[in-house]
Amino acid sequence: MSRIGRLPIAVPKGVTVSVDGAIVKVKGPKGELQQQTRPEVAVEVSDDTVTVTRKNESKKAKGFHGLYRQLIHNMVTGVSQGFSRTLLINGVGYRAEVGKNSVMLNLGFSNPIEFMIPEGITITAETANKLVVQGIDKELVGKTASEIRKVRPPEPYKGKGIKYEDEYVRRKVGKSGIK
Repeated sequence: MSRIGRLPIAVPKGVTVSVDGAIVKVKGPKGELQQQTRPEVAVEVSDDTVTVTRKNESKKAKGFHGLYRQLIHNMVTGVSQGFSRTLLINGVGYRAEVGKNSVMLNLGFSNPIEFMIPEGITITAETANKLVVQGIDKELVGKTASEIRKVRPPEPYKGKGIKYEDEYVRRKVGKSGIK
């Protein structure tokens, strides 16, 4: 049996989980999320726990068992606490300015780059070199942070670019002249 799939999901106070056919809806203080499930798995809601079971022992059902348990767990966590990713900008003159629905990135290119903020995501600039991406959907937060990082990924010689706060950039030694 799936080690992740068999774990029950604890539902905190203020969060409601409802199952309508193949759609799981999670509502909490930060918002509402929904997820379509496959016919290979069944979702059961009791008082303060949610359990995901598989309907048969096929390889496909075993794969979806742990997946949908974790997706529902992420939805419960998202509507109660939310998710965030922190990006650090490193480089001389590199900075970010957050507008109403876009982020202006000055990253050493000839023109600044305007990144449009997707619906359901909030981006704040703690400093000119630190961006915090927040939201209730874990997938959307990670995707938005990776798209911002993709504009100028960190390079290994000087470490200039955009990196995650917990990311380690392996540095390389530059050229050495002939002696």
